[in-house]
Amino acid sequence: MGKDIGIDLGTASVLVYVKGKGIVLNEPSVVALDKNTGKLLKVGAEAQAMLGRTPGNIVAIRPLREGVISDYDMTERMLREFIHKVAGVSFFRPRVLICIPSGITEVEERAVVDAGIQAGARKVYLIEEPVAAAIGAGIDITQPDGHMVVDIGGGTADIAVISLSGVVESASIKIAGDQLNEAVVKYMRRKHNLLVGERTAEEMKKQIGCVFPKDEEETMDVKGRCLLTGLPRVVTVSSTEMMDAFEEPVERIMEAIHSVLERTPPELVADISTNGIVMTGGGSLVSGFDQLVSARTGIHAVIADEAISCVALGTGKSLADLNSLQDGTMNISRRRQMN
Repeated sequence: MGKDIGIDLGTASVLVYVKGKGIVLNEPSVVALDKNTGKLLKVGAEAQAMLGRTPGNIVAIRPLREGVISDYDMTERMLREFIHKVAGVSFFRPRVLICIPSGITEVEERAVVDAGIQAGARKVYLIEEPVAAAIGAGIDITQPDGHMVVDIGGGTADIAVISLSGVVESASIKIAGDQLNEAVVKYMRRKHNLLVGERTAEEMKKQIGCVFPKDEEETMDVKGRCLLTGLPRVVTVSSTEMMDAFEEPVERIMEAIHSVLERTPPELVADISTNGIVMTGGGSLVSGFDQLVSARTGIHAVIADEAISCVALGTGKSLADLNSLQDGTMNISRRRQMN
């Protein structure tokens, strides 16, 4: 038999879980190709180092935007490389379980399935990201007990209330890690007349980014191009400034969390206030996010242990039940037809 593989196909990175081995691959979802020949040069971490630094004939692109496929051909080639890296050359094609954001349309969903099959999967199953994140965070979702999961990834933030293995209420907004980076770039431009690249913005977010006032302020020297002189310049940025920069996108995420709570049945809201809100995904690691959610909702929020790999771990745990889950959770389009 071919191996079963679980893939967290994220906007920022792709994680691959192989049954029996755990997470075997965690690489950025970036592809570098030669424009003249159309040849794939690098995939993953090596391609990411090229972002914003390529000569004319090479382009480094991110084939997924806002949680969905924006460049189908490249996504398929990237998946093929990753599956090949993990499964090696085997006679059997693996069964693949891929995570998708909860607010995805049927066309986008179809694109994911097709890309998976073209990339060498025998069969593609789908699972919703918040469900996978909940399983990965160690929540027993089969119980009649409400849990709230906030999964802030690279391209989408998925918020869902889960009970009895299903999603009761959910919201998926296209505001997450990438938008936080964009907010930093805009802020630096507006406030300091400094142009910084996406990767620098990412570094700033990781080092000094925060969304809740810190006890002691942190600073970082940022290098970029001055818009007034056109020459390189170094600016010192503090964590308080980062808070200002993040204000708008973070506000949108908070509104989405609020709206999901408003629509949730009262019994489940009671469960959630007991169980707390679980936060997963790389975006939730921005300093103070859990404190902000707790302060705004009055519900205790915790960041899951392995926040970044939660979705992939959950996907991996679901591989064991591929056969039983096939009709319900996996094949969303079939479920929609049944309703």
